[in-house]
Amino acid sequence: MKRNILIIAGGDSAEFEISMQTSQHIFNTLDKKQYQVYLAVFRGQNWKVNLEDREYDIDKNDFSITVDANKIKFDFAYIAIHGTPGENGILQGYFNLINIPHSTCDVLSSSLTFNKHACNTYLKALGYQFAKSVLLKKNEKFDCKLIEQTVGFPCFVKPNADGSSFGISKVKQFSELENAILKAFNEGNEVIIEEFIEGLEVTCGLVKTSKEEIVFPITEVVPKNEFFDFEAKYDPTMAEEITPARISSELTSRIQNLTSEIYDALKCKGIVRIDYIIRNNDIYMLEANTIPGMTANSFIPKQVKAMNRELGDILSLVIEDQF
Repeated sequence: MKRNILIIAGGDSAEFEISMQTSQHIFNTLDKKQYQVYLAVFRGQNWKVNLEDREYDIDKNDFSITVDANKIKFDFAYIAIHGTPGENGILQGYFNLINIPHSTCDVLSSSLTFNKHACNTYLKALGYQFAKSVLLKKNEKFDCKLIEQTVGFPCFVKPNADGSSFGISKVKQFSELENAILKAFNEGNEVIIEEFIEGLEVTCGLVKTSKEEIVFPITEVVPKNEFFDFEAKYDPTMAEEITPARISSELTSRIQNLTSEIYDALKCKGIVRIDYIIRNNDIYMLEANTIPGMTANSFIPKQVKAMNRELGDILSLVIEDQF
């Protein structure tokens, strides 16, 4: 019998449409000879499976649907939601409760990596390098002068607990800071302000299972905008992405080893991508993406292709590792 795999898209963040593209690419890529693959869209409490141009409500008690009086129970959840509730531990907690294996990190790792400041603080204590930063909370007073003294200009202002590139600003002078902070607060209740580090931006994906570890080639990112914003991330004309990155073999090994270390330190699971900025041969971590984009234009599919592997095989490794 084939396993019933449900790919879960949608969610409640600004990256809803990107999640839909990610899930469709995963759906198209998974081996239909090996799996019975279904696609669901979650929005709030509205969880529906699309099947033959009809929608079926998911029974949350046992993670199933009923089609023509026949109950279909899903064996595995492939979470493709960027942002809440897929990337911050909420869905992971639900699946743990009903004992359904899933594709991503577990609750603690997901919630920790979703909160940039908490993740950075934890990893800093382990010796990893980050930009200087300031955390602000909604409805609390903030001192722009003190922020300037701490991080300087230019700096980045972004939502603290969000997996997307919405609400981010690069602030070059004092007069721009307050509006950038208010813009970021429109996306969440906490804002993180980070020192700008001028350097080479790279990203490295990997997957670990109980049987093997695969660290993907490194991608060099050269945005045509001021920084790698939402437009540059998802419009292939707005950034040059070079895989493998044009860096030395020694630096490549350092970044790949660092990526593997951080994956373990965060107790990650499944496919993860970690972003960095390199300045004067020093490697600063930017963030960990526990549900990285998986559209045709995303980093992970391109990195897998660059190492002459099939994405479908990598996805199968993630699924089979749970059985």
